[in-house]
Amino acid sequence: QVQLVESGGGLVQPGGSLRLSCAASGSSFSIYAMGWYRQAPGKERELVARAVSGGNTNYADSVKGRFAISRDNAKNTAYLQMNSLKPEDTAVYYCNAVGSGVPVTIYWGQGTQVTVSS
Repeated sequence: QVQLVESGGGLVQPGGSLRLSCAASGSSFSIYAMGWYRQAPGKERELVARAVSGGNTNYADSVKGRFAISRDNAKNTAYLQMNSLKPEDTAVYYCNAVGSGVPVTIYWGQGTQVTVSS
């Protein structure tokens, strides 16, 4: 069984920073991609940032230049550094992992709340 454990959410003032972490655990689990999605109240879940094996990354336009995703492959861990946070970044952030095997397996974390407010 694969588990994704997230940490690092919380309350921060506009302009502040937070760092989210997501650790994947499970036997014989090879990861192709790890990413972060978010869901604000009344809105659909959306991709925030994604990092695939080989180093390619992609970001939502709304976070480009402010957020940075990184991976520690040895630890099966992904990080999301969030800077210059805005109130519209407030959401539940979910970690996502895609396995490299066939059939494709997708896993989700339990979510961590990020609230940007003064």
